[in-house]
Amino acid sequence: MRIAVACDHAAVEHKRAIRAHLEQAGHVVTDFGTDGPASCDYPDHAGPACQALVDGTVDRAVLVCGSGIGVSITANKFPGVRCALAYNVETARLAAEHNDAQALAIGARFHDVAAALAMVDAWLAGRFETRHQRRLDKIRAIERAVISEGRTC
Repeated sequence: MRIAVACDHAAVEHKRAIRAHLEQAGHVVTDFGTDGPASCDYPDHAGPACQALVDGTVDRAVLVCGSGIGVSITANKFPGVRCALAYNVETARLAAEHNDAQALAIGARFHDVAAALAMVDAWLAGRFETRHQRRLDKIRAIERAVISEGRTC
């Protein structure tokens, strides 16, 4: 699978570990940074990773910042992207099984590297359960209406 990884300065260690873990598992990883401790803005890295999802150059994205909230908000601004903020292994798995989330957000300040890797593995192992399709269809309909008509819900 082709997977994007991205982070801000609060999550460089996590991103590096996730990237190595994914590559060791045979995935092709595209790293959208950041790579050092200098303060940076998470949209500058999560944004391009999510654009790659929209463009189809990657299949999934793992986004990490201090809380996971900023990268998840950024990701969910991209049409068609469903990003879930995981706070344990079960929510990561459910993000795949119930929500068909193509992006996973993790908060580095709240989860050590081992926990983050376990969440990534659970999310990647999860398979979408089609009984939830009607809910995704409703989300897509809302998204289309907002984008095409410029209206709010």
